Amino acid sequence: MRRAQAGELEAFETLASRHERQVYSLALRILRQEQDAEDVTQQTFLSALENLSGFRGESSFATWLLRIATHAALKVIRKRRGLDTVSLEETTHPAEEGAATPHPEYIADWRQSPEQLVQQNETRQLVEAALADLDEKHRLVFLLRDVEGLSVKETADALGLSEANVKVRLLRARLQLRERLTRYFGDAGRRLAPHRH
Repeated sequence: MRRAQAGELEAFETLASRHERQVYSLALRILRQEQDAEDVTQQTFLSALENLSGFRGESSFATWLLRIATHAALKVIRKRRGLDTVSLEETTHPAEEGAATPHPEYIADWRQSPEQLVQQNETRQLVEAALADLDEKHRLVFLLRDVEGLSVKETADALGLSEANVKVRLLRARLQLRERLTRYFGDAGRRLAPHRH
């Protein structure tokens, strides 16, 4: 990193090749179009190269890159919708705080760790489909926090949200994913009928 900041292009290329797949994967999950993900990946590394002197090491280089990639991907989303390039959405939304929390209808007996399940191809496809069905605001928080491993604060900073809002969205994303995935992996014999709380 120090060599790259000193202007050694080969050192930056080494860093880029180390993190290119992770950046592309995040961009593809956010945008769901290969061409856009490739463009965002390229833009991320160009921005990183241009702003390398501004990297202070307060977070890891990977986290810094993922923040840049997230901002670039959000710009693409806004452009698709014809919106101004402003914060993802309001940092606080009154309706969100009082929104109903999804109630799990199925209970799964998880015999493998989530990491083992994700490694299986069929499971990976189910997880990707479930992620694609999430609302964008929930999907982005889940991807940054649980898939890419950013902290709550880093996720909040990347998306322009409060930490409390990130926690609420993350909880909702996890509950929605759990509900969808337990329909595939759960034991139908242990199904609980929906009831009022």
